[in-house]
Amino acid sequence: MSVITALFFFFLTYCILLTMQYNTTKVFEIILLGFPNFQNIKNIFFPLMLLIYCVTICGNLLIILVVSYSRSLHSPMYFFLTQLSFTDILLSTIIVPNMLHVVLYEGSYVSFIGCFIQFYCFLATESLECLILTVMSYDRYQAICNPLQYTSIINFTFCAKTIFLTWLIVLFITLMMYITISNLLFCGPNIIDHFLCDFEPILELSCSETFIVKMESKLIAVLLVICPFMVIVISYVYIIITILKIPSVSGRQKTFSTCSSHLAVVSLYYGSLISIYLLPDMKNAKKILSLFYNVVTPLLNPMIYSLRNKDIKQALEKIVQRIHKRLYT
Repeated sequence: MSVITALFFFFLTYCILLTMQYNTTKVFEIILLGFPNFQNIKNIFFPLMLLIYCVTICGNLLIILVVSYSRSLHSPMYFFLTQLSFTDILLSTIIVPNMLHVVLYEGSYVSFIGCFIQFYCFLATESLECLILTVMSYDRYQAICNPLQYTSIINFTFCAKTIFLTWLIVLFITLMMYITISNLLFCGPNIIDHFLCDFEPILELSCSETFIVKMESKLIAVLLVICPFMVIVISYVYIIITILKIPSVSGRQKTFSTCSSHLAVVSLYYGSLISIYLLPDMKNAKKILSLFYNVVTPLLNPMIYSLRNKDIKQALEKIVQRIHKRLYT
């Protein structure tokens, strides 16, 4: 699956570069301002972001390795968890290294093509995370509300096809969005008051009519953010109704514990994402929230799953014991 993902990214990068050849923009370089208000604490902020990035990569890689090497975790729920961790690694790698460069040099120059590539990859990865969280909620719905038929519905074939389909949908829809934006004329200014090449900051640089692009972005938001969120909400409504029908308190707690980690991640991710769009036009506040759900959320996801999941903790303990035996025997 990772090989397929890499091939997809090579393909989309080729499409982006091919499309950019026909763009008649007058802007060839973009300045990312980053965090001008944080320059006084740069010596603290930079190592903190670097530490968060390193812990994020290590934490999500650990989740992937633990699930891969533990036979007890070879189930659809943990397969989808590895896909979420892989997506978090991609998201952090797309955002943080360039952001660290911006923070270190108090602003950064990025090529016009490079800015658009980051925007596309960022948009695709964010959308993919929404769909994976939706698939995970459907998995929990089937496990709790339809346990007798769970293994026949949620099998390896279903998991592989679902992940492949989510990648295909995300890359196709976001590529259409990218092509529309790349056809705009950019004639200046070339300054983005952000730490990444996001949709609204890029659109502010255009001197073309952006009505169609904005309408298309709203349609994509409905397809890749709002609709998945509604599926998650509906799934948890049925899950909660089913849990409340369980007669024993211990039974309800045990059943709810199987989806509590996912619910916490969904609340964290969608809470910060929705807050950005509900806030008025406050660039600094939106920038901080964007920093939270793009940088901090991928850090917290593996922590939530590892701290709240007994199976992962037990599998990790077994792996540590095996390593310890090999080292001292």
